[in-house]
Amino acid sequence: MIKKTLNFSNPAYLSVSNRQLIVDVPKSDLSEARKATIPIEDIGVLILEHPQITITHNVLAALLENNVAIVTSGQSRLPSGLLLPLDGHTNQSERFKFQIEASLPLKKNLWQQTIQVKIANQAALLAAKGLNVENMKYWINAVKSGDSENHEARAAAYYWSKIFPDELNFLRGRHEAPPNNLLNYGYAVLRAMVARALVGSGLLPTLGIHHRNKYNAYCLADDIMEPYRPYVDQIVLQLVHSGNPYEELTREHKAELMKIAQVDVFLDGQHSPLMIALQRTTASLSRCFEGVQRKISYPELCISKVE
Repeated sequence: MIKKTLNFSNPAYLSVSNRQLIVDVPKSDLSEARKATIPIEDIGVLILEHPQITITHNVLAALLENNVAIVTSGQSRLPSGLLLPLDGHTNQSERFKFQIEASLPLKKNLWQQTIQVKIANQAALLAAKGLNVENMKYWINAVKSGDSENHEARAAAYYWSKIFPDELNFLRGRHEAPPNNLLNYGYAVLRAMVARALVGSGLLPTLGIHHRNKYNAYCLADDIMEPYRPYVDQIVLQLVHSGNPYEELTREHKAELMKIAQVDVFLDGQHSPLMIALQRTTASLSRCFEGVQRKISYPELCISKVE
């Protein structure tokens, strides 16, 4: 079942009763007071954005028991924190052991697979724009174990120079000009979904196969989300092409970016929503650590034309 991604950008009081999330929205100058209920089991990601949100401990406990990723935002209204359950799988201890004991050659091979699929998905998005991607195809095949020659960076430099209209003079960077604001928000939502899927598969999001910054609590999530990033880029590209302003990140933009969970992806010969595909990807990664599978199941971006 596809879990919902909820974003609370207005003042609200959140409580729980009979396995239902109770949302009380106070009266304001623009609207009357209202109340809504949502089954806890239907929620996958909860984003707390407004500073005047009150949430009870029972809500947090109920959400974490159901493997909900809770994202908190700072004064900028951008995601700044992520809360995940400690116990996400019945065989968690055993899976932790396999992950911790994974050999360096295995992790390098898994990273090679990851970068090959990431570049392939970036190439698919560029090809849908009618651009030449022969160099990208070459780099896919040239990626070695651990991406020792850093073909990821070569592909990224070409990709970001071509993906958006030339007049934008786009430069990818967290603090660079729009539409980086859209990309940042979309990636933050995607990262939360990946971390949630990893915990659900009994893995430690902290221990990456490539990323290893000691200050990063979600290195593995940053690894596994790489081939999924072009799905966010596709949504942002559509927002840019819509002709509507995007200098400021609006509620409407966020609503479109949160649809990433429902995006149709093609994985192992089957179509499924992206959130379901993430569960299959992280489950396959767990089997790779265990030694019963050699390849991570990643999606193939299939798009004929960018509208």
